Amino acid sequence: MYEVEVKVRADHEQVRSQLATLGADSIGTVRQVDTYFDAPHREFVETDEALRIRRETEDDETNARLTYKGPLVDAESKTREEVEAAVANGDDVRAILEALGFSPAATVRKERERFSHGEFTITLDRVDDVGEFVEVETHAETDDAVAASRDRAFDVLRDLDLDPDEQIRTSYLGLLLADGD
Repeated sequence: MYEVEVKVRADHEQVRSQLATLGADSIGTVRQVDTYFDAPHREFVETDEALRIRRETEDDETNARLTYKGPLVDAESKTREEVEAAVANGDDVRAILEALGFSPAATVRKERERFSHGEFTITLDRVDDVGEFVEVETHAETDDAVAASRDRAFDVLRDLDLDPDEQIRTSYLGLLLADGD
């Protein structure tokens, strides 16, 4: 499965107004803490891959997920293969990864206000030390479906009065590390 995502910097108040006009449904706000890992056998920065443990807190309940993100597969969006699994204990998974030689590389902290609009999840992200963004995300089952899904995501950006040409294909991790330079 492919995660098809487009992301732009945007003022959240303006976007909330447009979301109301579109009739998007609020699906809640969460706090996410993503710990990214370096691999002992290859350089994820060079291969454009990512491995992370995400701890997500909503209503005082925290869940953890282990996620692998493959390299970008589309030149016009942040589309990647994504494999994700819920884990019972993020600390235990971290200990396993470290025992296998993976090492924590960086942590990205963000608050996400999420909305549902048709097949899309729209998030208003406030990323610590990076800024405010809007993401429009959907999934494509096959490589052949990626372009159509991306184009529909661009339409959603336009419906929000945002410009797809201002899209940022760099991950929040990449933006955080670039700000540290």
